[in-house]
Amino acid sequence: MSEPHAARSPALPLLIIAAIVATIVVLFVWAAGWIGPSRVSGGTVANALQYNAGLHRGYRRAHAKGMCIAGGFEANGAGTTLSKADVFRTGRSMAIGRFSTGGGNPLANDGRNVFHAMALRIISPNGQEWRTAMDHTAIFPVADVKSFVAQQIATQPDPKTGKPDPALLTAYLAKHPETKRFMDYMKTIPLPNSFANGTYHSINAFRFIDAAGRTRLVRWKMVPEDKLVALDKSKLATLPKNYLFDEFIQRLKAGPVRWHLIVTLANPGDVTDNATIQWTGPHRQIDVGTLTIDRWAPEETGDCRDFNYDPTVLPPGIAVSDDPLLSARSAVYSTSYTRRAQEGSGPSAIGAQFGISGKKQ
Repeated sequence: MSEPHAARSPALPLLIIAAIVATIVVLFVWAAGWIGPSRVSGGTVANALQYNAGLHRGYRRAHAKGMCIAGGFEANGAGTTLSKADVFRTGRSMAIGRFSTGGGNPLANDGRNVFHAMALRIISPNGQEWRTAMDHTAIFPVADVKSFVAQQIATQPDPKTGKPDPALLTAYLAKHPETKRFMDYMKTIPLPNSFANGTYHSINAFRFIDAAGRTRLVRWKMVPEDKLVALDKSKLATLPKNYLFDEFIQRLKAGPVRWHLIVTLANPGDVTDNATIQWTGPHRQIDVGTLTIDRWAPEETGDCRDFNYDPTVLPPGIAVSDDPLLSARSAVYSTSYTRRAQEGSGPSAIGAQFGISGKKQ
């Protein structure tokens, strides 16, 4: 005999709705600068991401759709002139990571003009670990975390139209010309037709410290050996739902895919604390080694889902710059990880395609 259900209070739904409305109101007034401290918590950023994309329990709050990749990084020794990190000594380090697309929907279509991302854990033979999360864009849409939260609020898609509220977006862009420049940039740069032929950028600047203690400000990028082929942005809606992931899986059957890690040294006068500003003109660049990816797995069976790719997890010889986004990225990655770990993992788009359950095998 089943137990009787507890009586449900008629006030409960109203309380839940009130709480949701209150959260939205707080985000708006905080983003406007009317309340709140100058330092932003990871929870505030995670809440803004959830507000923008909706709450998808058990998934990353950003770059939710992804798959695991693995291989190795073969250092050629040239990086030791810049950094004492072991990963730059001649030899091979283990590389484990993740390809993903931008946004908080883990089952989104691939036919979108959004970030393509590569995240990596590069682990040297003696156990030093370097984590990096890179995008296929050389710049970022905002320079600080408060602007990022405001962007998430202003760009929330209307469920009816799939587009942001024009009035909110116009008001936001009037205060943030850097985001407007980024939007124009995204319209003009090629959108790679494969994870394999995209260049992935560090976005932020970092410090390299050599064995003598000399410090240099740098950015880096993974440059593919495969030739870039761009998608036709006017036909993105016609792509299969998991096009980018399926394409990479098929490409890998033909053999490993490689990128060269190119370190760019800052010139005097380069802005190093603002990820919206691209370094231009001639720069000294050094090829420090080759990344080879030869394996993939859905997140359910791979070794990438239960890690966050905090860009401040760095080995001796690499340090953060004064870019304020770095500490913010670290904080929100930690919050996102804690929340999804507590919620329990759901099936990934690629795992579901292959009939794999959401639980770790």
